[in-house]
Amino acid sequence: MRASFVFSEVITGLRRNVTMTIAMILTTAISLGMFGGGLLFVRTIDKMQANFLDDVEVTVYLDDEVSSTDSSCSSQTCAALRQSLETNPAVESVVYENREQAYKRFQDIFEGQPDLLELARPESLPASLHVKLFNPERSDVIVQEYSGKEGVDHVNDQNKFLERFLEVLNAGRNGTFIVALIAALAAVLLIANTIQVSAFTRRTEVGIMRLVGATRWYTQLPFLLEAVVAGVLGAIVGTAGLVVLKYTVLDSILERTGEVVPKIELLEIFFPVAPILLGVSVLISAITGYVTLRLYVRH
Repeated sequence: MRASFVFSEVITGLRRNVTMTIAMILTTAISLGMFGGGLLFVRTIDKMQANFLDDVEVTVYLDDEVSSTDSSCSSQTCAALRQSLETNPAVESVVYENREQAYKRFQDIFEGQPDLLELARPESLPASLHVKLFNPERSDVIVQEYSGKEGVDHVNDQNKFLERFLEVLNAGRNGTFIVALIAALAAVLLIANTIQVSAFTRRTEVGIMRLVGATRWYTQLPFLLEAVVAGVLGAIVGTAGLVVLKYTVLDSILERTGEVVPKIELLEIFFPVAPILLGVSVLISAITGYVTLRLYVRH
């Protein structure tokens, strides 16, 4: 009987302040949706690092003299560089690419852009040594050692580009978390205000219950559960919003990047993001409700 009374009071409270309840649910949903988006950002960045770090290379571009006269890396300058790289303990493999091969690869990459293909000629592309490392994160050692050597025009570290690209994604993730924090603050204030209003509108009946022996915890439990129920509904709406966003916006955007940025799978939203959002929602709602009742509700 007591349990049924408590739950009936919760439903009554939510219906009595329906506009504030809806506002609380939507604000919580926006906050949790942004937080969930940040979590998906983190998972995407982790997948990109796992996918691309093993394929990161250091490319040693050779000067024009070597590029124009040596098609098989048989000259003394090119052979010495290649042997030095192959015997380096940090290097896993070395592949030589002459001008013709570089031009063919350029054509394959930009086959859909004929205007760009017309501008390029084989003689404009340098020969290169593609160096794969056992530990791509130590690529700076190779860059420092071989930059400025005889026959070397410059050394390109793909890991640096990957790091810059990931920094851009990290900045987007941080911005998402900041917006989520602001929305969470608004949700906390709404929860606190809703509980105060709900308690004020039912102050008479609560007072009567206290007079007949009801404990303070028993009279305040419905208000606390109102906040938790609204938080749970906010988590559900926020998760649904992420699913809708995936199919209506994110999938089409990520398809245009090819395989550069991994797609977000539906399972990633439901696990582990959705349980995290639900847990955070319940925790914040419960703590906010408890503190509000202790500070502002004296019955």
